[in-house]
Amino acid sequence: MGKETSERIQTSLLNAAEKKALVWLAQRQPSWVTSDFLTYTGLIGAVICAVGFILAHIDKNYLWLSSFGLFVNWYGDSLDGTLARVRNTQRPVYGFFIDHSLDAITICIMCIGAGLSPMFRLDVAMLVLAGYLVLSIYTYISTIVKGKFLLTYGKLGPTELRLVIILINTVFIYTSLEDLKWTIGGQTLGLFDIAGLFIACFLFIAWLVQFVTDRRLLAQQDPLKPFQK
Repeated sequence: MGKETSERIQTSLLNAAEKKALVWLAQRQPSWVTSDFLTYTGLIGAVICAVGFILAHIDKNYLWLSSFGLFVNWYGDSLDGTLARVRNTQRPVYGFFIDHSLDAITICIMCIGAGLSPMFRLDVAMLVLAGYLVLSIYTYISTIVKGKFLLTYGKLGPTELRLVIILINTVFIYTSLEDLKWTIGGQTLGLFDIAGLFIACFLFIAWLVQFVTDRRLLAQQDPLKPFQK
């Protein structure tokens, strides 16, 4: 348990189309491209994304670099496992260890970059990071105790989240909505900060809903035993 041999639960909005695209891409990768290569490519994509976020202080158009980094991250992070399955070269223990260890570093890099951008306050970006890590930890716990690797919450997964950030980047580039600001409880929040708070709320609510559901099921599966003196 706790390995890639666990049942993968993927029911996101784009799952069907994305799966076909990934298999198509995996079948056309040159022989020198390995799953490890793609995993580290995803990490490089996260660094590109963060650099684009930070450079947006100089010119908003650098957010296109950030969006490109998100695409590179998707390409590497989503394709590595598919490539292994297409080539029948899975490494359940090593793959699980490398992939999800680097996932934690990847999201940290991107959220710190977002917090250092002109779009989001750093504390808002850190709240999004906290929510993502809480949900990730829950996913790994669920993999161990239930033998199911849950990749989707509320019909949304990492791919949909990347697309939301790309959409936010695009809106920031082509509008002046960053000038909209409100003071709430002594804190000044821009429109994009509020969007970040909504993302963070979604992550924490998704965790809470899944926790309550699984707690009930696991309590029935592993009932309280009577105390005997």
